[in-house]
Amino acid sequence: MIYTWLADISKLTEEKCFKKFYELVPEERKRKADRLRFPMDRAQSVGAWILWEKMKSYYGWSGEETFNLSHSGKYVLCSASDREGEMVGCDIETVKEARMKVAERFFCPGEMAHIQKQDGDRNRADAFFRYWVLKESFMKAVRLGMKLDTRKFEIEFDKEDHPVLVKKPEEFPERFFYKEYQVDGVNAKMAVCSTSDQFAEIQVTELESEIPD
Repeated sequence: MIYTWLADISKLTEEKCFKKFYELVPEERKRKADRLRFPMDRAQSVGAWILWEKMKSYYGWSGEETFNLSHSGKYVLCSASDREGEMVGCDIETVKEARMKVAERFFCPGEMAHIQKQDGDRNRADAFFRYWVLKESFMKAVRLGMKLDTRKFEIEFDKEDHPVLVKKPEEFPERFFYKEYQVDGVNAKMAVCSTSDQFAEIQVTELESEIPD
């Protein structure tokens, strides 16, 4: 089963709150946060790790599970598998204006055409960011990130509007599945890609309760 949790980390931009969370993360994560310039970036880095720690505690996991982290704006996302050997990647992106020049450069012709045929700026933005998180989640599932040419794999939608990976590099013979999430009040696209087809519903949680007195 693939489990996905979402949390709002906006309070971590407050120095007092951030310092308390900062002390809870491993040294490597501290160093990563230290390299970041802006408070929101540091909050995202630390908050994402705290979310993973909270998931481990909740499910009683050892920490050896495959997991992936993502963040955008004031939200952090974590997806993890409770089965050994499963691949998993997740991505969240706040919906803004569609970046058509980016789409032209990084998306397949069919994906680009799908975005262009949408009526209105909002629908095009929704389509753009939907593709973005679907593509990012696959790239993260195979652990290549931006090292993978984004035009070497292609996504289409079936009759029920579910995403399907219709083309992928030969070095990944596994079958991949997608799960998209939408949370009321959260203006963001979220997607998880995995070699498992078993996805739990998303769990929205608070991190404030994790702050020690």
